[in-house]
Amino acid sequence: MPTYDYKCPKCGTVFERVQKITSPPKLPCPKCGATAQRLISGGHGIVFKGSGFYETDYKRPGEKAKHDKKKAREEGGPTGGGKPAPPKPDSSQAKPRAD
Repeated sequence: MPTYDYKCPKCGTVFERVQKITSPPKLPCPKCGATAQRLISGGHGIVFKGSGFYETDYKRPGEKAKHDKKKAREEGGPTGGGKPAPPKPDSSQAKPRAD
């Protein structure tokens, strides 16, 4: 639930309340009891806490497998999840054929 700032027009007291978005925008002042008005807020910045957020964190179940295969292709690794292919012989070191 969001936190809203309120200001009393009678005594000038500013206070906060945590309430639903659908709650009425008027509350009684805690000091004088007059009806306080909800202040327009500029909003708050987003705070990211934790070790980090990754591209694969919120994907659908099949999307992660596609991402892993694509990443393996880009890195030159196996695409089928099996063993890597043996290295190809270097043509510059091939032995000459005897005729």
